[in-house]
Amino acid sequence: MGNIFQSVLSEQSEPPFSTGAFFVCLLCSIIFGLIIAIVYSFKSSSSKSFVMTLALLPAIVQMVILLVDGSIGAGIAVMGAFNLVRFRSVPGSAKEICSIFLAMAVGLATGMGYLALAGIFVVIICTIQIIFNVTKFGENHSVMKELRITIPESLNYTEVFDEVFTKYTRNHELIEVKTTNMGSLYKIRYYIVLKDMKEEKQFIDDLRCRNGNLEISCCAADSTREIL
Repeated sequence: MGNIFQSVLSEQSEPPFSTGAFFVCLLCSIIFGLIIAIVYSFKSSSSKSFVMTLALLPAIVQMVILLVDGSIGAGIAVMGAFNLVRFRSVPGSAKEICSIFLAMAVGLATGMGYLALAGIFVVIICTIQIIFNVTKFGENHSVMKELRITIPESLNYTEVFDEVFTKYTRNHELIEVKTTNMGSLYKIRYYIVLKDMKEEKQFIDDLRCRNGNLEISCCAADSTREIL
């Protein structure tokens, strides 16, 4: 069992790692990255680019760790290179951030030669993640909706829908108010959680009676609106 926590690079002399050890570590990084990407995609929507990133990230981090190899100068150079990177993507969800940290941790382990330890870690974490996905652990059964209502300028939007919201929603939050049609109309946007999804049509019908039968839109809220 003690060999599980033994680095495959610990017996290497000059150069710091052999060609064989490098390719073994690289192969393990790619395999572990593929496992992480497949588990992340299980029963969840994901883009191809993000899945590819998860699959390749352990190998990239492993290469960085192998090149640094305890050198202070190389470590400073790598840190400076990463400071030049600008991530201009949309903010990730909590699950995406967790998967990225998992891929980086595996890359660090394989880069230091702890292949068995990295494999055990991947199996344990991915197994737990699959269990959480299958059992819907921590899932909020209250579906958040985005409600958009158009009203004439004569209506006071701050209180005109209070009675309807109290009757049909568990909670509601005013997100945005803007004018349109030369200021003659207001477009209001809410985040709401309905008490009963079966009453959605009646809820919209009651809103139509208040806003003069102008346009109303009720759709699923933005899935990226997650808070850590």
